[in-house]
Amino acid sequence: MSPRLIWRKSLNVTMLSLTGLCALITVAALFFILGYLVWNGGKDLSWNFFTRLPVPVGEVGGGMANAIVGSLKLLLLAALFGVLVVMPMHHFSTLAGGFALGIMVIPTVLRNTESFLRDVPLSLREGAFALGANKWRMVATVVLPAASRGILTGALLALARVAGETAPLLFTAFGNRYWSPGWMQPTSSLPVVIYTYATGPYEDWHQQAWAAGLVLLGLVLLTNIVVRAFLSRGTSFERS
Repeated sequence: MSPRLIWRKSLNVTMLSLTGLCALITVAALFFILGYLVWNGGKDLSWNFFTRLPVPVGEVGGGMANAIVGSLKLLLLAALFGVLVVMPMHHFSTLAGGFALGIMVIPTVLRNTESFLRDVPLSLREGAFALGANKWRMVATVVLPAASRGILTGALLALARVAGETAPLLFTAFGNRYWSPGWMQPTSSLPVVIYTYATGPYEDWHQQAWAAGLVLLGLVLLTNIVVRAFLSRGTSFERS
């Protein structure tokens, strides 16, 4: 074996080993963070956490039902505002928070949509043209249906990405310790509650912040798993 070939193989083994080591360290750090969050947040999870409102400082128990519902409302509006535009709000409200998240969703949705549209095979486009379809009909009846599963997947991933945003909501939806009566009033949300409780001076707040972080992370992970499974199923169907 020539010295040059030995050198190339040695270099290849070394780089593969370093890459594997870096991947192992990254995955280990991720599992450490997840385990730490589960350990601290799981202790405070209960049925009351999902169904009750926060209690006054000093009282034991309480929950974050209003924050969970508020986050869902904000994400619903973010999904709508990702393709709509409304007049800027001039006060704290659920609508303003949803609009802020919707603006943040747009770049991710556009990038994912463009990527999935480009992945549609050229043969499908050429087949539509060969059958006499014009460009608009080709896009509407061939390209969009073929990429629809991927576009929906990208939109859901974008929503999962903004679900943990805190700063935009502090200046738009603000917060509310009670049920928000509608779309035009300030509302609570999990990211803002986590920020408020984590920086507060009370130990029970800290415990509930851990639990809320675990719930939020679980929702995001569940969304990503469902989306990946949905996309994988669609890809295998299209290839079959």
